[in-house]
Amino acid sequence: MKNTIKMVYIALLVAQALVLHLFESMIPVPFITPGAKLGLSNLITVIALYTLERKRDAFLVVTLRIILSTMFGGSLSTLMYSMAGGILSFVAMVIIKEIFKDKVSIIGVSASGAVFHNVGQLLVAAGILHNIWVTLYLPILSIAGIGTGIFVGIAANYLTKHLQKIPYFSKIKR
Repeated sequence: MKNTIKMVYIALLVAQALVLHLFESMIPVPFITPGAKLGLSNLITVIALYTLERKRDAFLVVTLRIILSTMFGGSLSTLMYSMAGGILSFVAMVIIKEIFKDKVSIIGVSASGAVFHNVGQLLVAAGILHNIWVTLYLPILSIAGIGTGIFVGIAANYLTKHLQKIPYFSKIKR
């Protein structure tokens, strides 16, 4: 029975991430940096990281979200950029969460994930273009990423606090 509950919860997280992704694609982003997004679907990644017991279940949420969002309206390049950013972001968040668990809050974990998401995407761009100079765009993207990562982290902090009130999630450690 516990596996069924977990599968349903993972499916709900993926569905929520897809809805946020679709909603975000409709928002015109007034950033100075072209290509920058709010990263609303990463809110679900952070929540999955803090609510699911195993990291591979949270990783499943990330990969399913990326694959399905690409199927709903993307291309091969979208898949490559999203996978590189998503996987590097996830790995960085797991490492920071585990190593600095008493020193870095959920907001810091989210902000670091946003920065590493940009790093992953720029590495793919450098590989596709065969030009390492594209990484000079990283400082500008990092400023936007830190801002949106803090916003996503604050929202995730708020949501995980309220998820703790549900008996199933009473053991959440933020």
